[in-house]
Amino acid sequence: MRRTVVIAGATGFIGSYFQRRFLQEGWQVRTVGRDASADAQWHDDGAITKVLDGAELLVNLAGRSVNCRYDERHRRQILDSRVLTTRALGRAVAACAEPPRTWINSSTGTIYRHAEDHPQSEVSGELGSGFSVDVARAWEDELAAAVVPGTRKVPLRIAIVLGAGGVMSPLRNLARLGLGGHMGPGTQKFSWIHVEDLFRTVLFVHDHGELSGPVNAATPHPVDNRELMAMVRRSMGVSFGIPTPAWLLEAGAVLIRTQTELVLKSRWVEPRKLLDAGFAFEYPSLAGALNEIANAHPKPSLT
Repeated sequence: MRRTVVIAGATGFIGSYFQRRFLQEGWQVRTVGRDASADAQWHDDGAITKVLDGAELLVNLAGRSVNCRYDERHRRQILDSRVLTTRALGRAVAACAEPPRTWINSSTGTIYRHAEDHPQSEVSGELGSGFSVDVARAWEDELAAAVVPGTRKVPLRIAIVLGAGGVMSPLRNLARLGLGGHMGPGTQKFSWIHVEDLFRTVLFVHDHGELSGPVNAATPHPVDNRELMAMVRRSMGVSFGIPTPAWLLEAGAVLIRTQTELVLKSRWVEPRKLLDAGFAFEYPSLAGALNEIANAHPKPSLT
């Protein structure tokens, strides 16, 4: 009998990749989302329960993009798209006759403070402050509040995800235009994970029942922004890049309707639980990950 996974929020960069890879691994994939193409829509609790009943794994990736200005309307959309969808899944899982064994819910490595002094692990990491951290806390609190005794719940604190799309597109475009120098001071840490390793992390967490509580999904080898941009340029064969000072980033962010936090916050996330459990990263080095992305090709099956 085929194993079944339910992916909530399956239309984005990560969700589309996960759909393809789960199918390659022989899983049956069901989806929950806003689109009519999804197997269940967010407004229909009964349909979500039906999709979840009998599934082995639930992966929730739902959430509005944070690549926008944090005005009142966008703040509400960012929060609601995470908290209310998690709440709806909690109701549906609780109503299942045969609920999923594991529920992996997206969270974010941004929950930790700006850190340039030492890495932030699940055990000793210090949570930060500000809007993004408040959203992350509310997101994880909603997962914790779900009463689903037959299901193991794991908030996955995901670092910046790299792949053919996502954050790599604007970085590569900047490098192509000669603007791929370091951003701001260039010392801010950049914790990241290749999208294939994120997929493998989900399978690993599902298969390792001893893993509980928050799990950091990031490689153990972050770089600073200066190194990041140099490697992006190198992977594209671009020899130089003009640096962008923080004041110019602030002005540009207003013009293109985004937030400088996305590039200026120092994210130093340590995957202590994954490493202690024996997880091996396929792309532990940024250079290797960027080379793979530059020469992107379909992944072979793991089996």
